[in-house]
Amino acid sequence: MRLLSLVGLLSAPLAALAVVGPGVVYGSTNVHDPTICKDSSGKYWLFSTAPGIDIRTSTDRTTWTYVGKIWPNGASWTDQYTLTTNGNLWAPDCTITGGKFLVYYAASSFGSQNSAIFLASSTTGAVGSWSNYGLVTSSSSSNNYNAIDPKYETFLIIDGSNWYLAFGSWWTGIKRIPISSSTGKPSSSTVTAIAQRTAASGAIEAPAMYKYGSYWYLFTSWDVCCQGTSSTYNIRVGRSSSVTGTFVDKSGVALTAGGGTLVLSSHDAIYGPGGQDVYDDGDGPILVYHYYTSSGSWLGINRLDFSSGWPVVA
Repeated sequence: MRLLSLVGLLSAPLAALAVVGPGVVYGSTNVHDPTICKDSSGKYWLFSTAPGIDIRTSTDRTTWTYVGKIWPNGASWTDQYTLTTNGNLWAPDCTITGGKFLVYYAASSFGSQNSAIFLASSTTGAVGSWSNYGLVTSSSSSNNYNAIDPKYETFLIIDGSNWYLAFGSWWTGIKRIPISSSTGKPSSSTVTAIAQRTAASGAIEAPAMYKYGSYWYLFTSWDVCCQGTSSTYNIRVGRSSSVTGTFVDKSGVALTAGGGTLVLSSHDAIYGPGGQDVYDDGDGPILVYHYYTSSGSWLGINRLDFSSGWPVVA
């Protein structure tokens, strides 16, 4: 059980400076790179990095139960990228559209551009119901980007429905490709840059896009993940009036030029928050992420307040 709410309120004079901690969650919450979607019955589904991709469910977004894996018998088609048998499958992203669960996920090994993104689909989300839709895109040392950390955005514009997949980790940053709504696969070979860092060896990854009001917000994770309490991950954001960009931060710096307004970083006993997802629920925009404590990696869930025009953890 994880029971963490508002932290850092050491005294009344400091209350205005306190950072809101992860919301209260219970049950099976030891996750990494979480993504959440909600089905038509109101059940929440959480998918996270693990061999076979872990599945958890909840009826209230608070108490979580581990129910199994998307690929309980492994995913041999990913072994050439993970460089092991039944290796970790990274950073899944869940969307429910047209009565189907679509989960994009990545296969790679640390520090490698030998990476690929795959697609799984199900009509129920249940263990044993998933179909392998195969390779979506890949990268190698011949590319200047890395095909991991997929995030899927569907949006409507006046000339119809357009789907994109955003992805990327380090190297030259975050990219976007167009996706066919009928196949879930790329509709062209065009790769567009949407965010990049030149500082910190280019440490940016984990894109997630969300529309609020008249703006599209592009969230990313900066700096170093996966080092326990030494992790320096932090969540950044930029916005654009168009889903295709250009995205800029609060100071007007383009995300392709290293911009990024801080949303959440290490505080109190919470280390390296990142690997985020953002989605709408009945109580508004929700930020989902992992963070570290001295006992492991855990699920963070917070509301986001956009009243200022920029997301603030609430």
